[in-house]
Amino acid sequence: MSNETTTTTTTPATGDQEPDQSTTPNKPHITWSDSNTKAHVAIQSLTSILPNIPSSFSSSETPASCLLHDPSTAEQISKLLRHPTSGAGDNNLCRWLYDTFQSSEPELHLVVLKFLPIIAGVYLSHVNLHKPLAGFEAVLLALYAHETTTRNGQAVTVNIPDLSHSSIYHETNKAAKNSATELNLAVISPSLEPYGAVRSMKRAQIVGVALHLYYSKIPQIPVESKLDFCEFCKVWSSGENGDVKRRINLPWELLQPMLRILGHCLMGHKKDEQLYESAIGAVGCLYDRALHDLNTKAMLATGSLLQLVKLGSESDDVDYTEITESNTITL
Repeated sequence: MSNETTTTTTTPATGDQEPDQSTTPNKPHITWSDSNTKAHVAIQSLTSILPNIPSSFSSSETPASCLLHDPSTAEQISKLLRHPTSGAGDNNLCRWLYDTFQSSEPELHLVVLKFLPIIAGVYLSHVNLHKPLAGFEAVLLALYAHETTTRNGQAVTVNIPDLSHSSIYHETNKAAKNSATELNLAVISPSLEPYGAVRSMKRAQIVGVALHLYYSKIPQIPVESKLDFCEFCKVWSSGENGDVKRRINLPWELLQPMLRILGHCLMGHKKDEQLYESAIGAVGCLYDRALHDLNTKAMLATGSLLQLVKLGSESDDVDYTEITESNTITL
């Protein structure tokens, strides 16, 4: 994002004479872009909610980036979201998050998505306590509505290779099949319908779609947010502080985006050691949960991630093409 910069020149005026704007040294004049204006409005609104907003935000040329990456601001927001009274319909912070996301600015979207793990984590962990959580639900519905509009309600699918189709790298005498009618499609996220409220039967889908949106932007999300996500994966699978009554249901529409996010945390191109270890712990908890629930689909998915972790931990110095001199055959 760039700001428009114009230069003007002035000379001291005498009496009522207008200044001559052609003879004084150049002085830059910054005109904020519309994106930066919206970010500054968001920051100004946040000052009435948080006790300490860095003064540098008001003069920054990248205010949205400051909101996204400033650790002190993130800590204050996280603390408020985790407060026992958070999430109510009249909660000022939830209203700020909702309004900030509705600004339609991609950089401000990232600011809100950064706190999605805490929003979804606290919401799902407390939803069975029958507390009013309309504030959290409004934010989740805003994310869901955005994704519904972006995708035009369509499902997200991928084409899976089919071994019954001939490979393009091999000759074959078989007649080519009509791939247009025999596609092997896997649904990553189902088709979406607009919702104006969070119903219990649709809760997992709404949160799952929000997590899909989070995953689509995950390379731009700060590491601290991903650590929060790993923390709540453990809570969702094992219960808060070991309380199994606080475990939540993990249907596939919720579990699948969780595993996609954890896969990024495990195999992202910029590996963070703390995030890597936290993601391993989260996947391990989800695997134990799958075993407990006898959920074969979840067992296969989480077990595959753990197997990738095991393979990745092997030494990079091993040359698997080297033929060892041994009379022992290892299977």
